[in-house]
Amino acid sequence: MYRRVVVTGMGVISPQATGLPGTWAALVEGRSGIRVLDNVTGPIRVGGPADHFDGDAVFGFRDARQYDRYGQLAVVAAREARAQAGLAGIAGDERWATVVGTGLGGVASHESAARALAAGRRSVSAYTSVTTIPSAATAAVALDCGAQGPAFAPATACATGTDAIGLAADLIRAGRADVALAGAADAPLSAVTLSAFAAVGAAALGDGDGDPTRLCRPFAADRTGLVIGEGAAVLVLESASSARRRGATPLAEILGYAARNDAHHLSAPAEDGVVATAALRAALREARVPPGGVGYINAHGTGTVRNDRVEARVLAGVFGDATPVSSTKSMTGHLMGATGAVEAAVCVQALRTGILPATANCDQVDPDCAGIDIIRGQARSAPVAVAVSASFGFGGYNAVLVLGRC
Repeated sequence: MYRRVVVTGMGVISPQATGLPGTWAALVEGRSGIRVLDNVTGPIRVGGPADHFDGDAVFGFRDARQYDRYGQLAVVAAREARAQAGLAGIAGDERWATVVGTGLGGVASHESAARALAAGRRSVSAYTSVTTIPSAATAAVALDCGAQGPAFAPATACATGTDAIGLAADLIRAGRADVALAGAADAPLSAVTLSAFAAVGAAALGDGDGDPTRLCRPFAADRTGLVIGEGAAVLVLESASSARRRGATPLAEILGYAARNDAHHLSAPAEDGVVATAALRAALREARVPPGGVGYINAHGTGTVRNDRVEARVLAGVFGDATPVSSTKSMTGHLMGATGAVEAAVCVQALRTGILPATANCDQVDPDCAGIDIIRGQARSAPVAVAVSASFGFGGYNAVLVLGRC
């Protein structure tokens, strides 16, 4: 029996705000969260920190030590999602799944431990073993609400958040869970991560006009690379029957999901875009939605020269130039593994409000990206029944979600 899967709650932490309302308002208004980083040395001095988030204030100094920052972000996003879903204060059980991924995991804890040893300490914090592992956020979210069902921690680079939501929906459709907390978190603004992305040539290093908010320019002719940010998003997914029994309000429906791998290169996307195209078409087939039925696409849109060119070609090949497209990374920066989960929440908001955020800083579209309808300047108003969120990550990971209005 086919089980419909709906979204009943969302929680987001972004460079703009702690919470979905503040994040959404910033994106609609075109306000960037990208700024100059404090206390960072190296070639990259700009990023998207969630510096309004204070883990010590939320958890208390002692308890905060149990989590890397990325785990703290995941727990707080999950709490917001559960509150919106009407599940705050309700203990989970074996029918609650937890699928919370990460692209980089506990990098801050790793670096802190390495610095301690380099400074001559004989040991590291007793929490290091549980804060650094990629599954730490999943465990923390499950522990925080008592979810005792299937628990997984996907790590598919920049496609992680999209895969987490898709895999969680699959668990519910298969009858293995009734409720799932699904999403991803990353806090990658560390010296090693910033230096690594600079070394591989994927990151924007600086802007001539000195305005950090203009540094990320997806699809623009003068784009120079991605800008790294930190954040998290968790969605509460439920079977439609579970939501109905609880009297919960469905915010959107997960209509389709697909994932494919280029099997091409450790970091570069396949230039022909054949596998990314296959992922898009497979997700649409599962959703039973023709390309012309999609009203909004939240693109991966990193601002790197190659990724944007390939993605624009893929989107044009599947949808033509009639479907509005935007990259909200232009304002949040690239949130690594968390980015797909945040952008899925953006798609749900677009379905609910009929407001489509713009792509910031795209003053002149690259001719190689001109085959799609890029929303530029200001947010656009349009009724949308179906939205697509696409994520394409290092290692050739291609993941696509199709979401429908309820």
